[in-house]
Amino acid sequence: MKSAILPIAAFFLLSATLPSQPRAKSDFETQILPTLKNSCYPCHSGNRPVGGLRLDARSFAMRAITPGNAKDSRLIHRIEGQDNEPQMPFGMPPLTVDQVTAIKTWIDRGAQWPDSQAGDEHWSYIKPIKPALPTVHDEKWARNPIDRFILARLEKEGLHPSPEATKETLIRRLSLDLIGLPPTPQEVAAFVADTKPDAYERIVDKLLASPRYGERWARLWLDLGRYADSNGYEKDERRSMWPYRDWVINALNANMHFDQFAIQQVAGDMLPNATDTQKIATGFLRNSMFNNEGGVDPEENNWNIQLDRATTVSTTFLGATIGCAECHDHKFDPYTQKQFYSMVAFFNNADFTRSSTPFTEPTLDLPAPDQATKRDALNAEIKTWQSKLSDEYQQTWEQSILDAEKTWQPLHPDRAASTGGSTLTINPDNSILASATNPEADTYTIEAKLPLREVTGIRLEALPDSSLPKGGPGRDYYGNFMLRDVKIEGATITETAMDDNSGTGQQGPGIKYPQVWVVDVSKEENNQRQPRQMVMVPASPIKSSQIRITIQQTTEGGHQGLGRFRLSVTDSPTPKRIVEVTAVLRPVLIIPADKRTKQQATQLNARYRNQAVQLAPIRNTIKQLQAQVQALGIPTTLVMSENNSVTQPNATIRIRGSFTSKSEDVKADIPSFLGTLPDGPKNRLALANWLISRDNPLTARVAVNHIWETYFGRGIVETSEDFGTQGSRPSHPELLDWLATEFMDSNWDMKAMHRLIVTSATYRQTSKATPELIEKDPANILLSRGARFRVEAETIRDITLSASGLLSPKIGGPSVFPYQPNGVWELPYEKDSDTWVTSSGEDRYRRGLYTFIRRAAPYPSMTVFDATSREYCTPRRNHTDTPLQALTTLNDQSFFEAAQAMAKRILAEGGKSKLTYAFELATSREPQKTELETLQSALDTEKKYFASHKKEAEAIATKPEPELAAWTMLSRDLLNLDETLTRH
Repeated sequence: MKSAILPIAAFFLLSATLPSQPRAKSDFETQILPTLKNSCYPCHSGNRPVGGLRLDARSFAMRAITPGNAKDSRLIHRIEGQDNEPQMPFGMPPLTVDQVTAIKTWIDRGAQWPDSQAGDEHWSYIKPIKPALPTVHDEKWARNPIDRFILARLEKEGLHPSPEATKETLIRRLSLDLIGLPPTPQEVAAFVADTKPDAYERIVDKLLASPRYGERWARLWLDLGRYADSNGYEKDERRSMWPYRDWVINALNANMHFDQFAIQQVAGDMLPNATDTQKIATGFLRNSMFNNEGGVDPEENNWNIQLDRATTVSTTFLGATIGCAECHDHKFDPYTQKQFYSMVAFFNNADFTRSSTPFTEPTLDLPAPDQATKRDALNAEIKTWQSKLSDEYQQTWEQSILDAEKTWQPLHPDRAASTGGSTLTINPDNSILASATNPEADTYTIEAKLPLREVTGIRLEALPDSSLPKGGPGRDYYGNFMLRDVKIEGATITETAMDDNSGTGQQGPGIKYPQVWVVDVSKEENNQRQPRQMVMVPASPIKSSQIRITIQQTTEGGHQGLGRFRLSVTDSPTPKRIVEVTAVLRPVLIIPADKRTKQQATQLNARYRNQAVQLAPIRNTIKQLQAQVQALGIPTTLVMSENNSVTQPNATIRIRGSFTSKSEDVKADIPSFLGTLPDGPKNRLALANWLISRDNPLTARVAVNHIWETYFGRGIVETSEDFGTQGSRPSHPELLDWLATEFMDSNWDMKAMHRLIVTSATYRQTSKATPELIEKDPANILLSRGARFRVEAETIRDITLSASGLLSPKIGGPSVFPYQPNGVWELPYEKDSDTWVTSSGEDRYRRGLYTFIRRAAPYPSMTVFDATSREYCTPRRNHTDTPLQALTTLNDQSFFEAAQAMAKRILAEGGKSKLTYAFELATSREPQKTELETLQSALDTEKKYFASHKKEAEAIATKPEPELAAWTMLSRDLLNLDETLTRH
């Protein structure tokens, strides 16, 4: 069934194919500038142009142009290939005859280059000054200053604004724009019946005061802040970040002014006596992806995080593509590579722990009052028990480790063979070295005489060797190895123990080849290759005179065999004692206690307290208490913390952006052409304060442009991510500057800006387009009518749940898991241990904003409607129209379940005018006569069909009721109307 409204697909198709700025322009803008951008700027722009020729700035371009004389202009000589020189553009198709003729004509007429396109000082880099309100003929139409700017432009183009939309359209538009939900039929009826002059303003104020306002406008900011519930990259493990999402919602609902909103997110932790709430705000920076896969360089991973933070802040607040200067000076804007790394320096002073991969930044506990009370009591008890971890027996324990080494005797191999073709060489120290062929699968067999009557333990040592990759002890590229199994003929191994330098085995149904011992050398301190050992304990002592050991190596990664190893045996009753101290700490045991370094003493004491048998009861008690603390379920979130000992952080320039190619160090600072930082320490807080200062020419413009784009489907600057020379020109530059200065004059009051926009006559126009407007203003850039576009992915879900009556009113809290198709979360590492479990109860029907976002597997029914994966800062979403979108809303289980609930709601609440009520639930207006007839015909057809197909009726309605099944199918159609999913 089709609505009477123009299908949204046709709208976007029309928008994509028509000119973006249908206004009177100079010849330079319409003919010359596009040619220069497409054919000349790739080489002749920015700070390092080829041949020293810049054509993106008037003062430089005139060195190759003789105004009034195209014939003698060097530019014409080169594009025509005169004087036996290569024809420009070099390596690209030559300009067409028409293009060359246009350039010649422009030069002969004086080469007029408008100030707005001069390039020497780009418009967005000049501080905005509030312009005077323009004069208009139809002053009665203008409701506030916005309208005068819009109307002046329309009158200049010979156009008139459109009439005001109907009250039904206005309340639906306001509701979707301000709270992201459609109005109820009762709210529509009350507004239509309200004839008081301030009826519209009162509904605006009511919606701005709604707690739903924060939920709706948080979406924009969460895209910018790349908020997600997982770390990203291949492993993509979960993280707890929802308190930051809730902070955004609460800040918006409280109308926190934008200056504080920005400062707290960039540097809330650095404010005097920072509160937990201000620290939570810095989740904006902590939303960076981080990679904790094996083999990741923690230093490089941390560096990538700082790069992301610098580019995110620059994109969000400055509309700047400064990230383009990571490898070289920006090609088109004044940002230099040095300035880019000076921006990175602001974030390169974070307080983190280097002992893990990735580096660990702070996590903030957020207990409820009762949780805090219980946690503090348990922690006090833990502290008491920790004080009982006596060091009384440490010397005895140390000696037992030294004595344990003496109980082991090496095996002298009689035979060492490989099934995979490796060459096994027996060394004088009884170790075995593998060389030559390095197969993906191999089995080593070692036979030897037992030097003991009874063997209580077998030790396998993995030893480094200079002949192995990176020094071994394994044979893969990094020196790692993976053992699938180790078998002792005639014996059953019941226990294994490895020292702390070893990786753990990989087991489970998701692992094709379970591993008994995995070693990752990246976990070694200072990249120093150390011996590793694994002790195997048989079920009963081995009493034979010979031993046969097989070491199986089969991996999914391939070629990860053991390189050099040694076998030994013991008859000690405590064979695992030997692995209680790592290879790094073992040499410390022979150093007298008073000669050890502080670090050595601390590390050895920690090992003793963790291993000593005498302390086992105390350790077990502490573990039980710690488990009780964990069981409290105290929420946490990721926050920033600064190294306050540094007043001006620095960063190292990377040549061509390569992490390993270091150049000079630079201090934290802003690009000089944008101004200077306030007096005082030049740190992240100084950056935050500068971002919202009146001396910054960009932040206010960028902020109001984001707001404008959300209301009208297109920003005044369409490229909201790029306010630079390659971005779009403002469609209404004076209006943009007026809004920016008004925003600052209002002390950055966001709700005041929203109210200003939605109470304008511009906003209140009907979206119906006359043939004249379609011809003269096809993409509605001049705003000659109301904006019309499909709502965002989250709002599509919210409209559906609201119309069905299923929508949960709950605000905030952990992310939820509504229905999604099976298999979406089948990721390499997590498909068995971490699965999507559909939420129950009202959590199943929460707003789209609360859906769990896993970056490697985003929620599919939102992705299909252009929601982002939140991997990077996204200033504006794409708008696509595909058949998959209709298939999703028609067939996805969540949408179909909503149709079932809507059918029940219609039958229970619809009274005598059920069809009218159903249409109102979906569209917020009464159906026209023809629409009502179409609905009735469709309903009758469905009823007739299900009356003779009761099994299908039961499948549709969950009970054999043809009428309920018919209403379910009709509800599904109504929820899929263009008008239902479109903001008019």
